[in-house]
Amino acid sequence: MKYDVIIVGAGPGGIFSAYELTKQNPELKVGVFEAGHSLEKRHCPIDGEKVKSCIGCKSCSIMSGFGGAGAFSDGKYNITNDFGGTLFEYIGKKEAIDLMKYVDGINMEYGGEGTKMYSTAGTHFKKLCLQNKLNLLDASVRHLGTDINFVVLENLYTKLKSKADFYFDTPVERIELAEGGYRVICGEETYDCEKCIVSVGRSGSKWMERVCRELQIPTKSNRVDIGVRVELPAVIFSHLTDELYESKIVYRTEKFEDNVRTFCMNPYGIVVNENTNGIVTVNGHSYEDTEKRTENTNFALLVAKHFSEPFKDSNGYGESIARLSNMLGGGVIVQRFGDLVRGRRSNMKRIEEGLVQPTLAATPGDLSLVLPKRILDGIIEMIYALDKIAPGTANDDTLLYGVEVKFYNMEVEIDGNLESCHKGLYIIGDGSGVTHSLSHASASGVYVARRIAE
Repeated sequence: MKYDVIIVGAGPGGIFSAYELTKQNPELKVGVFEAGHSLEKRHCPIDGEKVKSCIGCKSCSIMSGFGGAGAFSDGKYNITNDFGGTLFEYIGKKEAIDLMKYVDGINMEYGGEGTKMYSTAGTHFKKLCLQNKLNLLDASVRHLGTDINFVVLENLYTKLKSKADFYFDTPVERIELAEGGYRVICGEETYDCEKCIVSVGRSGSKWMERVCRELQIPTKSNRVDIGVRVELPAVIFSHLTDELYESKIVYRTEKFEDNVRTFCMNPYGIVVNENTNGIVTVNGHSYEDTEKRTENTNFALLVAKHFSEPFKDSNGYGESIARLSNMLGGGVIVQRFGDLVRGRRSNMKRIEEGLVQPTLAATPGDLSLVLPKRILDGIIEMIYALDKIAPGTANDDTLLYGVEVKFYNMEVEIDGNLESCHKGLYIIGDGSGVTHSLSHASASGVYVARRIAE
């Protein structure tokens, strides 16, 4: 089978590449290959009753499939260059923001109309944070919610399925150089194309490293973010979340001068498992539908670790910590903040008697046996700092789930067109190590599609 363009990965980058390619040039023959399921077949078996923890599905429906890891996320599109990736370093700050706004417009057109756009610009919270040694980053945030995000993806797939060929449950094993382009190998089947867009996301990090090695594409080590997911009563953060929805707050620790940041804030949301390469970690979701809301808010506290020579395997470091958590807890561990600072493991009785009703069935345990001291000290410092702007954050009953790890791909060497050293082979989205968010990944897909269409 011969295509003009093959897209590997049907996450945000792949979807918006396909959307823009078929819009700019409907005559192009486009194939999209995805290792996971189609959207309607994506279903996590964890129901909290019969199935309470990860059972290690062959293809994790939370992480893979049409929509990528973002399909069941909170559906937050942050329009900013301050975080979410370094796309602007390749294409320029104005172009990056314009593309994110363009993506936002498409999301509104395909089911997101009526959702709210929040902004941190000009709020009094900026001053409040600075007075307490915290930095509130500027951003406009479109919150679709997990439910509306799903509707948008359904509508986009309905639009695209007649314009491009989609291959689900079809993992790409290798990409080879071929005469006039590239050969994509899926089991016994091979597909040729003139141009190839690789958009495999974070879950494709190991695969991406192998492809870069085989095709001799230069890479450099990236970072890994390690931390916990905090769950507390929604009223404690409501003054922030009602106005800002998501607040990206950075704190520089006094002890080690590390940066600790809030990430993926989910007001009235739930804590969930996710499976990356067989390792169970924790994440959070929330819904736009008020009937699906809980009484809790959750968010991650993450410490970024950059490694210098000779160590290069930052993801391996994060994986080893996550595996230790899985070993001790059979999956995700949960601990009361009061138990952590007292140096004792949590048990089910103290958690059940606490003020916070957990939204994820996790194993009570001791995070100090899992997380390195430097990272844990930074998280504890950050919780006390947040307590000054949101009193109650440092309550004994605040729950900490561990571990949360954000794996970043090795940063692939690409040029201003997001093209690798092989002409016609583009590396985009979180799989490139350049973007770390829904908005940046989607924008990179549109950008490359326009370069190809030109």
